Amino acid sequence: MTGELNEQQINNILSSQIFGRVACCSNTHPYIVPVTYAFDGKQIYAQSFEGTKIDLMRLNPNVCFQVDMTNDMYNWQSVHVYGQYKELSGAEAERARITLFSNVMPMLTGSSIHGHEHEEGPGHEIKDMSMVKPIMFTIVINEKTGRFENRSN
Repeated sequence: MTGELNEQQINNILSSQIFGRVACCSNTHPYIVPVTYAFDGKQIYAQSFEGTKIDLMRLNPNVCFQVDMTNDMYNWQSVHVYGQYKELSGAEAERARITLFSNVMPMLTGSSIHGHEHEEGPGHEIKDMSMVKPIMFTIVINEKTGRFENRSN
């Protein structure tokens, strides 16, 4: 069976994953790259170094963001988000970075380590500054769509 995901299913996928792909476009070519991200229920947050992706999004802020969950070729879910790139600075960037690292940090630690056993996480300073990239941005969401295929055997 194939079908469309509802709003709650779309939000669940966006909230449960930390890797997605952002697509942007120059005048002649589309460009898509993987990013680590966080979804706060309203916006997508990510960070980056200067480069092609940032250059393109600054020129044309209209982007598509894609996340998927795949078990096999016949059992998958995929979400597309359409919105605008917005670069963040100051306190707004710091709040977004806390959101991002609060979601990503659990994936960076071993499964045998619990949040209370280390000092990273909500309310704590980021100790490894090499993880901080200079550009913090959000994707302001205009539209979300999702599809799935589920062939249970």
